[in-house]
Amino acid sequence: MSDLTDEQLDRYARHIVLKDIGGIGQKKILGAHILIIGAGGIGCPAIQYLAAAGIGAMTIIDDDMVSLSNLQRQVLFTTEDIGQPKVEVAKRAAQKINPEVLISIVNQRLTAQHFSDDAAAFFGQFDAILDGSDNYQTRLLVSDYSLAHRVPLVSAAIGQFQGQLGVFRGWEADKPCYRCFVGDALDPDDCDNCSEVGVLGAMVGLMGSFAAMEAIRVVTGFGEDPAGKLQLFDGLRPSMRSLNLPKDPGCKSCGSETTS
Repeated sequence: MSDLTDEQLDRYARHIVLKDIGGIGQKKILGAHILIIGAGGIGCPAIQYLAAAGIGAMTIIDDDMVSLSNLQRQVLFTTEDIGQPKVEVAKRAAQKINPEVLISIVNQRLTAQHFSDDAAAFFGQFDAILDGSDNYQTRLLVSDYSLAHRVPLVSAAIGQFQGQLGVFRGWEADKPCYRCFVGDALDPDDCDNCSEVGVLGAMVGLMGSFAAMEAIRVVTGFGEDPAGKLQLFDGLRPSMRSLNLPKDPGCKSCGSETTS
């Protein structure tokens, strides 16, 4: 712990005294770089808790502007931020929480075309990807990048009163990728979103916080390995349960039948 400053020892004391994290784990957190897809409902609390935890660097990708309807659940933003790019506001808010965190922003939508030339260099710099996007097209693209560059993926999603979260390392022989879970799922033309079906703000906060915890688990290795399991949350009951996700041998991304 000699590499930690007195200020860091004080700021991160509650991590350091945890025997499963300690000074060694906190150093890993300070040296980690996390990619966050989406600065919305899931991304906002995840960014807050990762910044507070002392993640060394974050790169945030989002092309949206803050709107009044976001404020019910996207807790990094205030009324004064309406009309501003989410990534810019998120960066300022996170740096107020912890000025030590290095934050890069990409104010555009994640597309295959944008990263076609330098995907390896871009994705290879991250220790984990935290995906809080709201459509299958982006989620599957992120999954494929995670798989291709062997970056652990923390994927969280919400709808109304329900949430789900999984950690994926599909390049491993016994672990599924996100595509094993959803297949070639498509976003229908009349896809319901939270503006049409609603979403409980506190549920979004729960899932974003959980995603931050799993990203920290990826970095430090505390506790049990959650990869290959899907965590399901039902806010109506309320209840939580865990499902085992099998690896799909026919998965076109990581399956043995398609890669052999």
